[in-house]
Amino acid sequence: MSRVALVTGGSGGIAPGIVQRLVADGWQVFITARRADPLETAARQLGAHAITSDATDAQSVRELARQVGGIDLLVNVAASSTPIGGAIETVDVDALMGDLDTKVGGYLRYIQAFAPGMRQRGGGAIVNIGGLTGRSSDTLSGLRNAAISHFTKVLGDQLGPDGIRVNTIHPGIVASPHLVELFDEMAHERGVTAAQVEADFVAQVPTRRVIDPGEIGDLVVFLAGPGARSINGESIALDGGYSRGIYL
Repeated sequence: MSRVALVTGGSGGIAPGIVQRLVADGWQVFITARRADPLETAARQLGAHAITSDATDAQSVRELARQVGGIDLLVNVAASSTPIGGAIETVDVDALMGDLDTKVGGYLRYIQAFAPGMRQRGGGAIVNIGGLTGRSSDTLSGLRNAAISHFTKVLGDQLGPDGIRVNTIHPGIVASPHLVELFDEMAHERGVTAAQVEADFVAQVPTRRVIDPGEIGDLVVFLAGPGARSINGESIALDGGYSRGIYL
């Protein structure tokens, strides 16, 4: 039986790097996102199957599950790209709730839709993509990633007895179109070059390098495989040592 994976938010960002590694490892991969055109383009380039869905719409997610059928691996990546920050007195609460509904609510909707089928197939793996902002007070956007670490532990407890392992990856500084845009914006604000901004960031990473999206894919492949059969409910930083907190 072929191994089947679904990657949400699959049309851009770090998702293609994950999909490439899964396809190379022999997985049959479905990708999903809201917009059909970029999704279908990505599917052709990556050797995946494309089906649209909206993470904020439970009916849309259930229809996706009906079309895809059973899966062995769910990789939750879909999220809003709009950061939520600023002084607490001026935070747009509606925007913050929308951000949480897209990522936290969306991840849970996909899990609700696909976990029953995983049980029927005898188990599987769920990998949630979070972010290091969940471990810092830099921005309120970290709220969604802290919540993902929490429900990963809860779901690991609830789904583990059914053979479904749930884990979260918190990526560090990952090469992506979004990172290029961020470096360009910061360079403009500081009056320096984007290369200088990147060098400043890299200097803070003990391994002195930006992470390739494929490295996240490598960790996803491992977490979905037999070598990780006892890893469950964990939140793992893939950041080259960028985060300095000690988590026991």
